[in-house]
Amino acid sequence: MKPWKVIDRAPAPGGGELVLHQRGEEFAIRVNGRELMSSRQHGSEEKMAEVACTGLGGKRPRVLVGGLGLGYTVRASLERLPPEAEVIVSELVPAVVAWNQGVLAPLAGRPLEDPRVKVETRDVGELLRQAEGHYDAILLDVDNGPEALTQEQNRWLYGERGLAAIRRALKPRGVVVVWSAAPDRAFSSRLKRAGFDTEVVETPARGKGGGPLHTLFIGRVRVTPT
Repeated sequence: MKPWKVIDRAPAPGGGELVLHQRGEEFAIRVNGRELMSSRQHGSEEKMAEVACTGLGGKRPRVLVGGLGLGYTVRASLERLPPEAEVIVSELVPAVVAWNQGVLAPLAGRPLEDPRVKVETRDVGELLRQAEGHYDAILLDVDNGPEALTQEQNRWLYGERGLAAIRRALKPRGVVVVWSAAPDRAFSSRLKRAGFDTEVVETPARGKGGGPLHTLFIGRVRVTPT
């Protein structure tokens, strides 16, 4: 088996180091030796886009993707959105954007070159706090789950204040999908209390039944009867 080789390094948010590895045609991003994402496993990221973006209507649907990763979520979203759509990608680490514009670009078919895409090298929390009724869908894949945080400052995002900000940022009948490596019953309950009709879906990491199961928390803005 071919050994892994280091392609590049960058500071990780909250401390530590992100390292981009390659082995043959496979790529992985690790932080402090722990794998965050791999080109072997992106089925659950694509499922996020399927859930959030399929059938989005409106004149110009707007989608916020929190966490660029290897570009698979953005690509899968674009494939389900009309030509007039707008996809805002929030990625805190400039090096991850640069990798997706360079060596990683072919993995997901160069999604950042699509004119519908705008990249914001800012924390997704900033974008959420500045928006009100702006997005049709929000896809969040910035941690390994509501409790498995990549940086401690993200904790608010999964609490009452963060979920309230997400709800305000969504249009009526908007949807949020949160990626997690594992189930989290407490978070599902918080999502429901925040005013979302909630569904929890377990989906294979590799998309066709292979790899571990990942969890998607799906919240649709609850419509209050008039």
